[in-house]
Amino acid sequence: MELDPQDLTSSDRYKLLIGSVVPRPIAFVSSLSPQGVVNLAPFSYFNAVGHSPMALMFSVSQKPDQSAKDTLRNVRPVSEGGTGEYVINLAVESYVQQVAEAAEPLPYSQSEFDYLDLTTAPSQVIAPPRVAESPVAFECKTLQIVPVGTFNVVIGEVVHLYVRDDLVDDNYHVNTDLVAAVGRMAGYDYCRTRDRFTIANGFPPEKKAALDATA
Repeated sequence: MELDPQDLTSSDRYKLLIGSVVPRPIAFVSSLSPQGVVNLAPFSYFNAVGHSPMALMFSVSQKPDQSAKDTLRNVRPVSEGGTGEYVINLAVESYVQQVAEAAEPLPYSQSEFDYLDLTTAPSQVIAPPRVAESPVAFECKTLQIVPVGTFNVVIGEVVHLYVRDDLVDDNYHVNTDLVAAVGRMAGYDYCRTRDRFTIANGFPPEKKAALDATA
């Protein structure tokens, strides 16, 4: 099957994309409106940008009426009516139900924290709070927002991290079993991240030896 995306409907492109690009990490983003209302929303178009500087990205679609979602309004720079700050919390097994519920649209004047069994904790560097139950939280300041069609890619620099004490050893290695993050699949499906296997990067020793012999 050979497919030209331009020949497909938006719905069909969406189904092919989310069914193929799996699993996807989930950014559970807490942000603050200029009026002081805390917003909380999940985004599964999410990943790391790099570590020098430490930066993360997530992508936000438009609302059905083509207006900006609450998170995008909040994370825009102050000059564009937002606060330019947000926290990326992790989506984990212990509160994955609340992650799914936070996708429910609410009026801009209402906070998801008023309806979810989750609590806020103050951030250290920025104004928006983190999710207190999240084992890791990245406090971010918006670096750039890149429009891509009906989406906006938000790139932010991490200015502070909260990491639960039991998750990290003296060498800053994270115990991913204890994190118990979840990933997004297609439809309403999620996956756990504790079923893993190890493969070293690059050629295995026998291929490396053969390559060196021909050098």
